[in-house]
Amino acid sequence: MSTSGSSLDSLYEQANKSESLETSEPILKKILASSEDDANSIATKEKAIYKLGELYAVNRKATELKDLLTQSRPFFNQLAKAKTSHVVLTLISLVSQIPNTLDLQVQLCEESIQWAQQTKLVFLRQKIEAKMAALYLETEAYAKALKLLQSLLSEVKRFDDKQLLVEIQLIESRVQHKLQNIPKAKASLTSARTAANAIYCPPFLQAQIDIQSGTLHAEEHDYKTAYSYFYESFEGFVTILKDKKKLKNRKEAKTGAINALKYMLLCKIMLGNVGDVYQIITGKGSVVKGGVASMEAMKEVANASKNRSLKEFDAARQKWRQELEADSLISSKFGELEDKLLEGNLTRIIEPFSCVEIGHVAELIGLPLDKVERKLSQMILDKKLHGILDQGADTLIIFDEPEADKTYPAALETIQNMSTVVDSLYEKAKKLRY
Repeated sequence: MSTSGSSLDSLYEQANKSESLETSEPILKKILASSEDDANSIATKEKAIYKLGELYAVNRKATELKDLLTQSRPFFNQLAKAKTSHVVLTLISLVSQIPNTLDLQVQLCEESIQWAQQTKLVFLRQKIEAKMAALYLETEAYAKALKLLQSLLSEVKRFDDKQLLVEIQLIESRVQHKLQNIPKAKASLTSARTAANAIYCPPFLQAQIDIQSGTLHAEEHDYKTAYSYFYESFEGFVTILKDKKKLKNRKEAKTGAINALKYMLLCKIMLGNVGDVYQIITGKGSVVKGGVASMEAMKEVANASKNRSLKEFDAARQKWRQELEADSLISSKFGELEDKLLEGNLTRIIEPFSCVEIGHVAELIGLPLDKVERKLSQMILDKKLHGILDQGADTLIIFDEPEADKTYPAALETIQNMSTVVDSLYEKAKKLRY
């Protein structure tokens, strides 16, 4: 016996009152199993899919969420294409909110792409392929991501879907950045900005563009410009979080705000403006709930940088390894900062000596002998240190810094002045002659 449309509504209201999966799941499944196909019943079934998907996501039932999407495909024939796309993309997004589901997300996207091709839902397929490229980026399958993005870009340009084009070019920029191809990453980002300027760009997407711009400027050691972009990105994410009506992308916005704040602190540390770090943490840190561990980690690194203490820096990196090393940008920049601190400490230690045992230097700085020896060799090769390593005696022999020979620059300047004088005399002779 089929359930009437009004009965479906009452069942949905009953399920909607409860936040318990055990209570709501059987009722919602009963609604979806109903054979009623009038407009009211279809709308109720659509709401039931959203509700059941949200419950599965909250309770971290990733497999059940995947099965819900697969089993709902026959029902999608009764929906308009736009509604079908929205339901499918929402369910895929809910799966992404569950931790440790990357492989399942990839599998779900692959199946959904095939289904969208069979049902000729072109726009939906393009959106899922863009999501797939982002997943390839997360799983470090960069070659697959670029191959997918190249074919997708040419297709989307023909359809003139500006917002999707911006998203694709932004993903491409991130992939190129991961491959350390900074020129191509900047070119993709410029294209994304150009397309974004031609349309209304949603705040979340604009914040993502700003954070990527800051990242690329940081890679080129332009930390002042990078800081301004990270600040704009942070403000964009915070605006989304403050707007209680905007439920979409809230989780991603919170993560983005914490990352943007970390990058702002990173720029200040790399610029040597350690005092600003404490002000930013005090003023902005309270705006974003969560991320306390990240802020404490950056504060300890800032203290180490201020004290020029390599021991404090290494201790902070060990203590906050998860917060600092997981982020590729922070990890690479802290590698540069460590080198800078190590060079400064070594230069200060060896300054009083003309010849010193490498083991004694390692003991004074508190680092392994092989690491100190390797760094001294690098400093000598980079001409930051004038001296040689005596491998037989395990000593460092330091030379006085050679004075620059000014003979050649002086000779070149004299020749240049003589050339000017000869030219001037030639011009005067020409006037006298004629």
